[in-house]
Amino acid sequence: METIQNIDHTLFHWLNQDISNAFFDYFFHLIREKFVWLPLYMFLIAFFIFNFKKKGLVILLLAFISVGIADFTSSSIIKPAVERIRPCNDIRSNPELISRVNCGAGYSFPSSHAANHFALGVFFFFVFLGISKKAAYFFPVWAALISIAQVYVGVHYPIDIFAGMILGSIIGFLEFRFYKQIEMKYFNTTAN
Repeated sequence: METIQNIDHTLFHWLNQDISNAFFDYFFHLIREKFVWLPLYMFLIAFFIFNFKKKGLVILLLAFISVGIADFTSSSIIKPAVERIRPCNDIRSNPELISRVNCGAGYSFPSSHAANHFALGVFFFFVFLGISKKAAYFFPVWAALISIAQVYVGVHYPIDIFAGMILGSIIGFLEFRFYKQIEMKYFNTTAN
């Protein structure tokens, strides 16, 4: 366990301090802002409704549910059970920490940002594999960048991100499998 903590703190130090520069300060702060992604969300809503009608509404509903499950599981079940302090709230163990955003009072493990975005990213990855393989790969990269930004700004440790990524990915994948069952039953298509 001590080895994992050492790796976690070393990687945190590298991401939060060693690679620090003006471009990353701007870039990682920007990509973690929810309003930056509003055009993407609006595009996805229009794309699925326009191209897939009722099936598109089902896809959007299940995407929304996957985020809800990930958020509830990470924030309301795991975080209160683990009670890991955020790095930006634990200055004693991180005296060189660069806190680039408001820290918040909640716990750190797992990252809800990572869980939520990977739930959505993995769900849309599998949905888009059947539409456009090039577009599909955007979603896990998008989720990863938003997640890494959480470490860069100082609100999460890397292990928090990794745990959120695993949790969200499992939820996104299971939600996609559920979608395929609905698609087979109600939209007369075969399973992949």
